[in-house]
Amino acid sequence: MSDTPPPHVPDLRGRALHTARRGWGFLTADLRAPSASTAPLLGTARRPWLRALPYVVAFAGVAALLPVTINVLTNGYGLNGALAGALATAQTAPLLLAVTRPLKAWWIIYTADVLGAVALMGADRTEGLAWPWTPMVVVGYLLLMAFVGLREPRRTLVAVWLATGVAGLVFELVSQTLSDGVHVLLFVLTGVVLVVTGALRERGDAQRRLVAQETISEAERARRTLLEERTRIARELHDVVAHHMSVITVQADSAPYRIEGLPPAAQEEFAAIAAGARESLNEMRRLLTVLRSEGTEGELAPQPGLSRVQQLVEAAVRAGVPAELTMSPPAGAVPQSVDLSAYRIVQEALSNVVRHAPGASTRVSITSDGAQLMVLVVNGPAEERAAPLESHPGTGHGLVGMRERVRLTGGRLDTGPLPDGGFTVAAQLPLTPPVGPKDPS
Repeated sequence: MSDTPPPHVPDLRGRALHTARRGWGFLTADLRAPSASTAPLLGTARRPWLRALPYVVAFAGVAALLPVTINVLTNGYGLNGALAGALATAQTAPLLLAVTRPLKAWWIIYTADVLGAVALMGADRTEGLAWPWTPMVVVGYLLLMAFVGLREPRRTLVAVWLATGVAGLVFELVSQTLSDGVHVLLFVLTGVVLVVTGALRERGDAQRRLVAQETISEAERARRTLLEERTRIARELHDVVAHHMSVITVQADSAPYRIEGLPPAAQEEFAAIAAGARESLNEMRRLLTVLRSEGTEGELAPQPGLSRVQQLVEAAVRAGVPAELTMSPPAGAVPQSVDLSAYRIVQEALSNVVRHAPGASTRVSITSDGAQLMVLVVNGPAEERAAPLESHPGTGHGLVGMRERVRLTGGRLDTGPLPDGGFTVAAQLPLTPPVGPKDPS
């Protein structure tokens, strides 16, 4: 009868080895992973004594364990003094590092404990004493486990616990004569400490997440209240302003029919008033649509652009400003943001002329060199016979709004008074997206 093993036995061995290698890979990966934070343990506590507690415990542990370890290794186990001092320092001093980097401290202490167990195998008086872990190693290691459990995630704690058990099992297999079962005690106590401290850490994390969620919920409630208030204001504003604007439009349109003998100039003036009122009403409705509900994109009517600059100039002429327009826009398509910004800049500049320098001769120029769109609005001094319209001073944010629009497009804006008492507004708007952020000034 053949002693050849069945063909499926090698497959089982290969699978077992593959599974073991994968498990070892996961174990070492978790142990090599850096800590998510290097802040001191309890560093966010409100009370100062709690923030100082980890440092006090670590320092007290080192101060108590270091001399005792040197004395026991030298006098109890008969180890060489220099070697005993080096091992004692490596097994206890990293507890100070554990306050901020417990996993790195574990690597140092774990390695020192293993090397210490190897060194004690050749010591003169080891037989009959605790081995592979001395009592000082057990105390220091459990203190270290408290630091690790309060900082590292669950998978890392499991990896540390298994690594502790593997080291004890290896020494048990190496020398059953010297081993007294202390490795089993350390394995069990390590698991208990890691479970307790890990549970405390996860409980603290859950409480912090709950507080953060409550803060977010409070912010959402405040935001919802703000949206509701904006909606209420939008409705009231629409009811009041839209009604009066509609009345102005109707009165201006019907004036030539209600009032007999109106001269042609007066009829044109009423027609201009009606047209301006209708345009203002349309723009107001477009803005109010955005206010009514979050996420509303407003009416689908196209935004004004360069094609409507001529209408702005004509409206300024009707308002008593002798304005002229010179426009040679680029041959290609103009980006929508640049198109709208150019229109708004001209609109605000002409409004400022009408408001602050009525009757001043004004020149509007829009040109392009293929890379930029240049918008220039220059007005002369106001006529002495015309007083500025201080009864309608505007919002006071005209130049600020211009600068914001130009900044968003990556362009440049220059404004300032002229020696003759006039004013100039010069904007350069790039026709291609900017490579980097521009200085808002």
